[in-house]
Amino acid sequence: MTDARKHRVTPMRERLVEAAFQLFVERGFEQTTVDDIVARADVGRRSFFRYFPSKEDVVFPDHERCLADMSAFLRASEDPDPISRVCDAARIVMRMYTAKPEFSVQRYGLTRDVPGLRTYEASVVRRYERQLAGYLRDCWAGDPDSGLRAEVVAAAVVAAHNNALRSWLRSGGTRDAERDLDHAFAMVRRVWSAQERPAAVEEDDDVIVMVTRKRAPLWRVVQQVESALQAD
Repeated sequence: MTDARKHRVTPMRERLVEAAFQLFVERGFEQTTVDDIVARADVGRRSFFRYFPSKEDVVFPDHERCLADMSAFLRASEDPDPISRVCDAARIVMRMYTAKPEFSVQRYGLTRDVPGLRTYEASVVRRYERQLAGYLRDCWAGDPDSGLRAEVVAAAVVAAHNNALRSWLRSGGTRDAERDLDHAFAMVRRVWSAQERPAAVEEDDDVIVMVTRKRAPLWRVVQQVESALQAD
């Protein structure tokens, strides 16, 4: 296929990303300029900034769309368990990565080597976390600890997701990402899901009240409790 033909069938945004990553691999991120990228893609500077505010944004071209998809998914929620819903929302991010394994693994190596990109990536991750926390906060409105609980659970979901994602990236995209994600999210649910909380005491349950001396030996306290439980 000729270059002219390729340019007609390849969307400009993808051409810019492809050109940028070719140059990042060849020259390094810091040594590559926007002018270099547009020259390689054979487009003007204005075209670059129409799609990407900065050179850093071209490294993470799909995150804005992914954030929008996650927001729509959460808004459409009818799941009775909000924690299950935010776990499922985080899967959207994983699938974004696994849809383009070669690109994702290449980006992982680039991000690992460039401190500025690690900082940028951390800010993107924080946006995902805030979105999940906002959804949980709304679900738990009325709970006096809703804000704290939402932040903690959202952070746990993101940490579990990122653990599975890093394992997949370090494997070169060969691990079973969904399996690792299932394992990680199962742990989050065991710890935080409302469905895992101990059931409240029913009104007709027997309640034992016991008074004992402060200095009583532990074996004596245990013996008294056992006797009370065995009594009719």
